[in-house]
Parts: sequence; C-alpha cells; structure tokens
Amino acid sequence: MMILTDWISGPLAYPFMQRALVVSVMVAAVCAVLSCYLVLKGWSLMGDAISHAVLPGIVLAHVLSLPLALGAFAAGLSCALLTGYLKENSRVKEDTVMGIVFSGMFGLGLVIFTKVDTDQHLMHILFGNVLGVTARDLVETAIVAGGTLLVVLVKRRDLLLYCFDPNHARSIGLPVRVLHYGLLVLLSLTIVASLKAVGIILVVAMLIAPGATAYLLTDSFERMLVIATATATVSAALGTLVSFHIDGATGACIVLTQATFFILAFLFAPKRGILRQTRHVSNAPLPDAET
Repeated sequence: MMILTDWISGPLAYPFMQRALVVSVMVAAVCAVLSCYLVLKGWSLMGDAISHAVLPGIVLAHVLSLPLALGAFAAGLSCALLTGYLKENSRVKEDTVMGIVFSGMFGLGLVIFTKVDTDQHLMHILFGNVLGVTARDLVETAIVAGGTLLVVLVKRRDLLLYCFDPNHARSIGLPVRVLHYGLLVLLSLTIVASLKAVGIILVVAMLIAPGATAYLLTDSFERMLVIATATATVSAALGTLVSFHIDGATGACIVLTQATFFILAFLFAPKRGILRQTRHVSNAPLPDAET
C-alpha cells in the first residue's frame, strides 16, 4: 500500500506534473462525452480529418501573432464545412471527401511550417507537450473544454436523436442542420482543447476509444456516457503517472492505456465480449441426433 501511495504521490510533488494531470483529465472527459456521439453517428473519420486539418491554421495563427487556438478552430471548422459542401455537390462519398480534404490541408500545413521561421516545435504540435503546460494554458483549456462539455450535456437529447435517427429528428421539428454544424463546431473546439495535451494526431484516439469501449459494455446511452468518461479520465490519470515513471511520452501513454481498456472490453464485455461469446457457444447443448 505504501509503495502504491509513493508511486502516485511522487510525481505529484512536481507542479508541472500536477498541471499535466489536471489538463489530461479535463481533455479526457470532454473527448469521452463527444466520442459517444461520434461512435453512434459513425463520425470517427471526421474527428481524424479535423484534427489533421488544424495544422495550417496553427501555423498561420503563429505568423499573424494570433492565438493558436483561434487558428486551429478556424481551420478545423473550415475542413468540416468544405467536406460537407463537396459531399453535397459531388458524387464522391463522404469518407473519400474527408480523406482528400484533411490530407490536403495537413500537407499544406507541413509545407507552410517548413517555410516559416518559428520556435514552435513540430513534434509538440503533432503529439502534444502536456508536461510543458503552463498555468495560462490550463485556464484556456478549462474554458474551452468546460464550455464544450456544458453545451453537449445541455443538448445531449437533441444530439442523441440527431445521431441516432436524423430523419425522425427532422420530422418532430428539430433543427437538424443546426445540430449537424453545431456538432462539428463542438468537435473542432474539443480538438483545440486537446492540442496541448496530446497533439493533433493522438487526439483521434481520445475521440474514438472511450466511446467504442463504452459501446461494448452497455446498451444504454446514459450509461455509455458515464462509462466512457470514467474509462477516459482513469486512463488519463494512469497514463500521466506511468509516463513519469517510465520516462515516456505522456500523450502516447494515455492513448495506450485507453487502448488497453478497449481490448479488455472487447475480450470480457458481459454481452459482446469475444471470450464471453466463445464460452456461450461452447456451453450450448448439442442438437439431438436425427433418428
């Protein structure tokens, strides 16, 4: 017990680890809630697209001496709007359009980055630098993440109906187009809030794994939100502590911990676990032989 206490308290003796733990848990919570809607809607690739597309916005914001979060949000939202426009005005399917848009914007960001004299470290932008989070970064992340989480929770029923059955949502008078673009805005804000912690690449995992894990464990959306948030925040705390002890990348450790939870759910989920299904089949009575 003493060893476990020291294992936890040791890293938290440093202020930078305290800030890293707080910002990781905040980001994990908002990503987890939104991931439930993305998994239900089938928008996992949309999160991937927007996260990659924010790079040119970040670089241009630095050039113009604007807040990086503002540039990231503008670029992410532009990617979402452009994807919707191309989908509605061409024969190309949505997943193909997203692949073209986000890869093009990501490539543009890399080209601009190599041509700009900047002290911004590319690896920190791509993979985050949660151990370098300042008190100001912590406040900014709390404002963005808290506001996003509040909006999602207040409108959770409307968003749920839109994700589950948009035609029914339209028939009962819900503003489907507003909900569509509102969800895209919330997704962009969530990615902006996650930049400091895990960067624009690893945030994809944080937007998918919690919802996917919870989806395997329950049929209730309300419980899905609770389970996703619990697994994500525990993964964030555990991954941050593990990264300190093994001297590893914090964002990567958080993502690996979430992946571990998903694998455990995939194997041992009460109803959908692969081992549970295998055991059920093996214990099933054999059919009577025909006489």
